[in-house]
Amino acid sequence: MTRRPSRLVRVLSPALAAGTLLCTAACSDDGGTDGSRVRGVTASQVAGARQTPSPTATLSTDGARTALITEADIEEEWTQVKDTEADNWHDSLLIGTVDVSDFLTAKAQASDCQRLLDSLFDDDLLGRPSGASELRGFQQGDSRLLYQVASYDRTDPQDSLNWLGTLPEKCDQFTVTDGSEKRTVQVIEISLPEVGDARQGLRVTVQGSAGGDDATLTLDVAAVRVGNDAITVTAGGLDGDENDSARQAVQQGTQRLKDVLAGKSPAPSPN
Repeated sequence: MTRRPSRLVRVLSPALAAGTLLCTAACSDDGGTDGSRVRGVTASQVAGARQTPSPTATLSTDGARTALITEADIEEEWTQVKDTEADNWHDSLLIGTVDVSDFLTAKAQASDCQRLLDSLFDDDLLGRPSGASELRGFQQGDSRLLYQVASYDRTDPQDSLNWLGTLPEKCDQFTVTDGSEKRTVQVIEISLPEVGDARQGLRVTVQGSAGGDDATLTLDVAAVRVGNDAITVTAGGLDGDENDSARQAVQQGTQRLKDVLAGKSPAPSPN
């Protein structure tokens, strides 16, 4: 089995005892454009050529916490959960070993797809933060939204964004095995609001079973870089995608982070 975090093993809420609902680390947009491939600033387009970052101050722990979004930023019926609960979320449908036989260039592509699943499970889509890091979780029915603000001042978040941009081609569809169970995973690119210095959005769909019944887990995943800091959003569940909420979290959250780094108080959340 692939690596797992050394921190406390995460568990699902009692209401999700089947162990299949989204609980990962994993928004209507009035101000952004409908497309992440804009002016050469998306991760998939820079592919190794780092864009000049926005001038920023060092992100402190207090600053990261201030930059976190609130319920008002994503509207609808989202309810914020306790930080300890969000930190322990996970989804068992993300656990498994990628079937190497699905790939033409087996080892390299399978390794990237395995890394994606492990990163979603471990809440470290852009790698382990080298500086301050704070997260917040929200729940709406059977859906979850996990939002993280983190500093990567001693690493390079752009490298991870570039990697994410390659996954819709490398991991467009593959099989995961977990014991006797097999699951089908699909990865496509999704558009994000034109915010930050670079951004990348993915939709990850996992088809498997939950308690003997067919189940499909849909996750909208977004990452936005602002200088050496970044926000990540994972939203979705068994009820379908949460694209509008993910886009709204990206739109509002990026501005909050930019305000904090500029020494300003984030603007009040929309009603």
